[in-house]
Amino acid sequence: MDIAFLKTALVQLVGVLQFVLESASVICVCAGFVQTVYTGLRSRQGFVLNAAVKLTFGRWLSMALEFQLAADILNTTVDPDIEGLIKLFGIALIRTFLNYFLTKEIELQAKS
Repeated sequence: MDIAFLKTALVQLVGVLQFVLESASVICVCAGFVQTVYTGLRSRQGFVLNAAVKLTFGRWLSMALEFQLAADILNTTVDPDIEGLIKLFGIALIRTFLNYFLTKEIELQAKS
């Protein structure tokens, strides 16, 4: 087998996987929104942003961030130039930062 063919196949496979992961991220946000609205509307006081509602959406957003980070990592594996690596580092840092504090807030809300 030709190495160029294998590289092309890998790039195409990564492109498909990246699309699947990004789609999963969008689905998580949409499903989280729907479940959050449903949880909010089920409360006895009408739609209120209480701890349960925040926890519901926070968990879905955390999962969406994980999928997005995985998609960015895959994209960088097939095109590892220095600019792409710097972008990946920045994106990973921001998303990890967001996910860390989102998880801390979820844990804090769950305890109370």
